[in-house]
Amino acid sequence: MSTAGPGPGDAGPPLSRLGRAARLAALPAAHAGRTAVGLGRRLGGRPAELVAAQVQQRTAEQLFATLGQLKGGAMKVGQAMSAMEAALPEHLVGPYREALVRLQEAAPPMPAAMVHAQLDRAFPGGWQQALAGFDERPVAAASVGQVHRATWTDGTPVAVKIQYPGAGAALVADLAMLQPLTAVISAAMPGLDARQLLAELRARLVEEVDYAREAAAQTAFADAYRDDPDIAVPDVLAAEEGVLVTRWLDGTPLSQVIATGTEDDRDRAGMLLVRLLLSAPERAHRLHGDPHPGNFRLLPDGRLGVLDFGATEALPHGWPAALGPLLAAGRDRDAEALHRTAASVGVLRPGTVTPGALQALLDPYLEPLRTPDHRFTRTWMQEQTRRASDPLSAAARTQRRLTIPPRHLLLQRVAAGLAGVLCSLGATVAVDAEARRWLPGYGSGGE
Repeated sequence: MSTAGPGPGDAGPPLSRLGRAARLAALPAAHAGRTAVGLGRRLGGRPAELVAAQVQQRTAEQLFATLGQLKGGAMKVGQAMSAMEAALPEHLVGPYREALVRLQEAAPPMPAAMVHAQLDRAFPGGWQQALAGFDERPVAAASVGQVHRATWTDGTPVAVKIQYPGAGAALVADLAMLQPLTAVISAAMPGLDARQLLAELRARLVEEVDYAREAAAQTAFADAYRDDPDIAVPDVLAAEEGVLVTRWLDGTPLSQVIATGTEDDRDRAGMLLVRLLLSAPERAHRLHGDPHPGNFRLLPDGRLGVLDFGATEALPHGWPAALGPLLAAGRDRDAEALHRTAASVGVLRPGTVTPGALQALLDPYLEPLRTPDHRFTRTWMQEQTRRASDPLSAAARTQRRLTIPPRHLLLQRVAAGLAGVLCSLGATVAVDAEARRWLPGYGSGGE
């Protein structure tokens, strides 16, 4: 991760620890001021829910603007929160999302000397012998590491993922700085337990910088999908401290399919994404936790290539037993069964949400399960955003009363991220058929 600051006149992110701390420290004070003003307005006769909605909007606006200008752990928190975008209006999350994209695209590469030092530590016998034709120019860069192309000892083209020195410690330190923001995050995102989010993110970040763990996850996926006609996972050839070497995988980046792909390619990519994410817990006993377009390729033979396994969750027994019945009850509009199942997994606090209110909140999101083929569109996603973005709406009130257990945070982010990618693709996908194939308890109805 670069430590260089912005140049003169540059509005880029403050990368020094002191600069990031100063920006983050200002947020709780601003939120406290808005809350005090809100209390005054309520005493002055303005409706409490209207005042709360205004406080939420202004808090979210400042929070997202600040996180969008920072890097490291702050950006990771912002990315995790982006799964909740449907609860906020586009004018809040649009500029924030654009800032995250700019930061990710502008990540400067490590100096060659630093790259060589990392390789020397990983291959003390001489990395030049193991990685012939090593390309000094990275083909991809992110907040944890960067990827180079080379050739393995047996002539196999490989991807060499090299971690930035100290990346893990820096990200964890950033999360520690974010702890005072729990009240601000909760105010901006009602229904989200910010303390649980930060604790879960810290555990995920520790895992993400552990290349040995990532190698084990990728190997599990590679074994589960070996010779599969639909999914391609490159084998891991070496996993050393700070360096991960895997087979190279050519193909069209999913972002390019989104931008210029044919309708057939878009539908194919969407179907395979759904198949991968639904089948992995049953086949690889793991959940792929990051359906970001940059992690996938559409191969010339029509398979979906999967490149990154830094964010996965072990599910040794496959999908949670309640998930299939929960989705089936919602699909069939069996509000009582939906309510009972949701309560059994800790999503509902006793007496806070009626069966009808819960069904009304979730009903539009379950539409893809009610037809043989569902076309995902940006219009559909925008309608859901509009419906949930008004803090005074019935849907928003119900959403604020839900509790998201920590063990379900990653699953929720995966579902939201997948829906976003499918809408960007404009893909038509037989979601119901894939769910019946891979989710125990889904095909037989509610309970």
